[in-house]
Amino acid sequence: MAEEEAKKLDEVETTEVVEPTEEKETFAKSGKKSKKHIEEVKAEEERQERKKERAASDAEAAAKPKGAKPVTRPLIERRGKKYQEASKLIEKGKIYTLKEAVELAIKTSPVKFDASVEAHVRLGVDPRQADQNIRTTLVLPNGNGKAVRVAVFAPLDVAKAAKAAGADIAEDEEFLKRLDKGEIEFDVLISTPQYMPKLGKYARLLGPKGLMPNPKAGTVTVDVEKAVKEAKAGKVEYRVDKQAIVHIGLGKVSFGADKLLENAEAFFSSLKSQKPASVKGSFVKSVYITTTMGPSIQIENLYN
Repeated sequence: MAEEEAKKLDEVETTEVVEPTEEKETFAKSGKKSKKHIEEVKAEEERQERKKERAASDAEAAAKPKGAKPVTRPLIERRGKKYQEASKLIEKGKIYTLKEAVELAIKTSPVKFDASVEAHVRLGVDPRQADQNIRTTLVLPNGNGKAVRVAVFAPLDVAKAAKAAGADIAEDEEFLKRLDKGEIEFDVLISTPQYMPKLGKYARLLGPKGLMPNPKAGTVTVDVEKAVKEAKAGKVEYRVDKQAIVHIGLGKVSFGADKLLENAEAFFSSLKSQKPASVKGSFVKSVYITTTMGPSIQIENLYN
């Protein structure tokens, strides 16, 4: 018995265990049977399946009943109480005279501070045309109520004369060091023609802020003293924007109706002189007077 058991153990030890072999999938090097193409087809099938599931989900959501449509309040009801009270003084649909509009603008200013009175004029021009891209300057008879800081970049002898004329900053090369530091402590920059090339490298700093000197604005000139005095006296620049609208501040509410009316008449007289010869239809389409944060008042068109 012992010998038979020993033989059986020897047979078990000598028996080779044969493991099943896995068949390896073969792919072509290229074409429709390549591994890359098969994986791409599989990925596309999965993507299309997900797309169908999303479409079914969207259709199910759309089929569900929607709630009540939200009620949108009129714009006037979304304004402040002071604005609503002020707007009641303006007759809806009425077109006022310039004098009436200026007086009404003062009454309808809803703020506690000394608000600016502004004019907004929509013109019948195409700003993309060079001859219709209106840009000019104007000295308001009573100023615009703002304290203007004037900087002058010119030779030392001219800078000294500009300082005596009222310039806040009047320097030569020292001024460029301020710009290198990004210091902009002025509202108007005036330069002489021969110094303009030196400002070229600062165009990206000054240009977006509207501070780059420009001959059309009168800030590139040989008569620096005159330019400084005009800037301090209330010289303003206005230009048409991309929507063919001109915006300008006419002064402060504290000026009173007479001074504001005088400034407004000076502006409209200046604007009328800027009508391009190529404009055949209406030059001025609509005019509105308003105050800071106040309601708009439409005025009659006197210039067509």
